[in-house]
Amino acid sequence: MVERVERTFMSHPDPEFQHEKSDSESMASVERPVPIVGDWTVDNVPIQNENPVTMQDSHGTRYQYLTFETVIPLEEFASSHPDATPPPNLRKFESPFGWGSKRKLTVLILSCCCTFCAAYSAGAYSIAAEPQRERWNLSVTAFATGITAWAMGFAVSPMFLAPFSEINGRRPVFIASAIMFLIGQVACAVTSSFAVMLVFRFFVGAGASTFATIIGGVISDMYHAEDRNAPMAIYSASALAGTGFGLLVPGFIIGRVDYRWVYYHQIIYLGILLLVLYFFFSETRGSVLLSRKAKLLNQYLDKLEKRDSSPQEPKPDPGTSRLVHYKVEADENRSSIGRMLYISLTLPFTLLATEPVVFFFSLWASFAWAVLYMTFSVIPLVFTTRHNFNTEQNGAVFSAVSIGTILAAILSIYQEKLAKRRWPKLSESPEGRLYFACLESALLPIGLFWFGWTTSSSIHWISPVLAIGCAQIGIFSIYLAVFNYLADVYHRYASSALAAQGFMRNLMAAIFPLFTNQMFTNLGYPQASSLLGGISALLTLVPWVLLFNGEKIRARSKIAREILASPSRS
Repeated sequence: MVERVERTFMSHPDPEFQHEKSDSESMASVERPVPIVGDWTVDNVPIQNENPVTMQDSHGTRYQYLTFETVIPLEEFASSHPDATPPPNLRKFESPFGWGSKRKLTVLILSCCCTFCAAYSAGAYSIAAEPQRERWNLSVTAFATGITAWAMGFAVSPMFLAPFSEINGRRPVFIASAIMFLIGQVACAVTSSFAVMLVFRFFVGAGASTFATIIGGVISDMYHAEDRNAPMAIYSASALAGTGFGLLVPGFIIGRVDYRWVYYHQIIYLGILLLVLYFFFSETRGSVLLSRKAKLLNQYLDKLEKRDSSPQEPKPDPGTSRLVHYKVEADENRSSIGRMLYISLTLPFTLLATEPVVFFFSLWASFAWAVLYMTFSVIPLVFTTRHNFNTEQNGAVFSAVSIGTILAAILSIYQEKLAKRRWPKLSESPEGRLYFACLESALLPIGLFWFGWTTSSSIHWISPVLAIGCAQIGIFSIYLAVFNYLADVYHRYASSALAAQGFMRNLMAAIFPLFTNQMFTNLGYPQASSLLGGISALLTLVPWVLLFNGEKIRARSKIAREILASPSRS
């Protein structure tokens, strides 16, 4: 007689843990159930899994935990039931790690287009400041609250979206966020009230946040850690270059047509992107694909069982087993939605308060991000007062942001290949990712000092433009280093660590634009820029400290020690 096997299901504290590892790795990382003793068959067809683990639930139904490595004997099922419904096609449920390069590239390009669009919306609002301020009779600071509203939506939304991404997958969250993004942009375009504009700017930021936060999960769903640098560099480039283009293109629009076209052309782009996502964006979350695969398989097996139990059908031979069914371990281990929301909202702040690495890396990235958002106000202020630039010319200056980002992305991909070829041992520790960042991040303070002391009208405008490009390369290196290092160090807690720095980063981006104009006007352009450069230079010490002492710091961290001791560490 087959005995029922009891099992204690374990919940992991981080609801986004699964997208740091492949499903097969996750299956290997928890306590295994005790297999039922004895070989068994399904309608006299041997199960082809090596050492299959089978259990029974309270209803007496046999089941296995399904992984991407589970061999499903569909042909044998079909041959033993020749008159039954043909078996389902399971190819669409293959592991994203095993997808072909074209399919991965399609999803990556679509994801980066979304990220580009999200970043574009941040900058486009700012370049249309003059006509909107005139319409609503707003001060510079009052108008900047639109940036604050967008950044706050961008900061808060990911913490609520993470559990839904785990349960429902990336694709539904992408589609829903794109719809929210689109509705928000339509409302901003047609509203006659600035108060309504602020409300919908928050929702635009909330919808856009998905395209900047969940993309990291999409990339880790498809690429193993050693293959992620190039996709992450492309993603980072789309985020930062989008900001520059969002200030460049609308600058040409405003001088020719009504300012509402700053929103209209984004609505057109978003509408097309939403359609493309609907038809071509594939689900990448492994646990969700496995759940859908298990559901389809179980429906097919139920049909076979009903057929076998029909009075018209011959009874199976005595001693043969009922058909095996399938479950997904992630579904069994998952906490309630309330619990996941609680963890998603509290764990990032716990890490921020208790982990020095998370705090200082978040501070480093947040300041760099705040400087980027300050340029929304600084560039029009400086180039209008010192060089008599109009809106279109000010928009063209922002091309330095995009060009600097593209150059930095190319450099990042090249130096990763160089490091693997020349210094393969660099990849053996998380600190290996910081060598290049230690040098390149210094370009941010260099660019800030350079910009501040070349803003005089007697100096050609190309000099501060080049300084902006220099600073942008530094910002890119910081952005990429923080993402990669936190993911390498915190593994199962990586999404929460990244959520922590994302919240701090966007909070500072929301606050800094509120005092940027007053700061540069009251202190003077060279002095204000030098103050930012000095703070940036001080924060540049962060990666150097970790480069030489990272291992010791991690050894003192309770969470890092737990990860290092875990057999599932990948």
